[in-house]
Amino acid sequence: MADIIIRNAYILTMDPEKGDIQNGVIVIDNGLIREVAENTEATARKEIDGHGCVAMPGLVNTHCHIGMTLFRGYADDLPLKVWLEERIWPAESQTTEDDIYRGSLLGCLEMIRSGTTAFADMYFHMNRTAQAVEESGLRAALSYGMIDFGDTAKADAELQEGIRFCRDWNGRGDGRITTMYGPHAPNTCSREFLLKVKAQAKKDELACHIHILETQGERDAMTAEHGESSVKYLNRLGFLDRDVLAAHCVWVNEEEIRILADSGVHVSHNPVSNMKLASGIAPVAKMLAEGVRVSLGTDGCASNNNLDMFEEMKTAALLQKVSMKDPSVLSARQVLEMGTINGAKALGLNSGILKAGFNADLILIDMKQAHLTPVFDVPSHLVYSAVGRDVRTTIVNGTVLMENGNIVGLDEEQILRSMEEHAKGLHFQS
Repeated sequence: MADIIIRNAYILTMDPEKGDIQNGVIVIDNGLIREVAENTEATARKEIDGHGCVAMPGLVNTHCHIGMTLFRGYADDLPLKVWLEERIWPAESQTTEDDIYRGSLLGCLEMIRSGTTAFADMYFHMNRTAQAVEESGLRAALSYGMIDFGDTAKADAELQEGIRFCRDWNGRGDGRITTMYGPHAPNTCSREFLLKVKAQAKKDELACHIHILETQGERDAMTAEHGESSVKYLNRLGFLDRDVLAAHCVWVNEEEIRILADSGVHVSHNPVSNMKLASGIAPVAKMLAEGVRVSLGTDGCASNNNLDMFEEMKTAALLQKVSMKDPSVLSARQVLEMGTINGAKALGLNSGILKAGFNADLILIDMKQAHLTPVFDVPSHLVYSAVGRDVRTTIVNGTVLMENGNIVGLDEEQILRSMEEHAKGLHFQS
């Protein structure tokens, strides 16, 4: 007997070999998908009626700072330099471990509600973020964000903390938590430090999560100091390979796109954050055309304000179309691939597709709503019409985290009440 059977749903498998199933069943057992078909002879302890819903792989957010839900709306509509140096950095310097735990738990709740089943995160006080993930039931690839600014003593301390975090948390939460090394960016980490981090990551057989060319300022600074931009610099150091998750990559040229493709780097595109901070428009359509592995991320709530990956998918598609003046670029199906299977590959997960043998990480979207009626094309609706609140059920590792809009496992009311009360006393508010 299986654990769960989902019946009567339109199944968007994201499996090119199988295609979509108009009205099918998904059999889940021991955390894995056992069967995806039009019907089944299996029985289960629990049955979920998916009538009127689309079943699809859970969304994968490949770049986030989930603890920054603390700063939602705190420093809006400011130039990047002012936003970062006068508001965010001073606030972060006063943030406690308990703050990060509360913010991370709130972020996990928001992700469950909006259909994200796995995410990559880089921040500080990461033990508390990992604790929140463990409690929430979500899947995550976590990294301690390391910065040395050329300070040798700081570099040593940062690397030791990164090693400790990776070894303490990798594989925790029944395997739902994996770890990565998190050198912040090539302009905030010295050459020596980057080489040490990369060597340690290879030794531990872990990937690296790093910001690359988020801004023109980074490109100008790296060119002035090293005579080349971040991509060429990192490539020359031997840093770039398939075990690198590069956030942003906004300011890459055609030669650098080819380097990213040839090295197998996974790029996390964060369109809403890039737009809000006026960082620029990443050439995603060109990257995909060259074979770069591109996924999607929200970044933190200080530069996005929410963690809704449906919003991120729509924005990604529309931004490429208008910037290239071509409505055919970045189709709905391509964007769904970025938000599911591409994201799963970027994090090394056995997810992102509804197929036997893959992790049972999936969501049900309620299609019986005014803004989703009528339905001519399901992928189009999911990208251009759906929003996070349309998610009805969220399942991770075969465990139901939300069913029919009701959160299971976490105390939603307590989390919201606690955060509202806690926010009033946050000492960094101006």
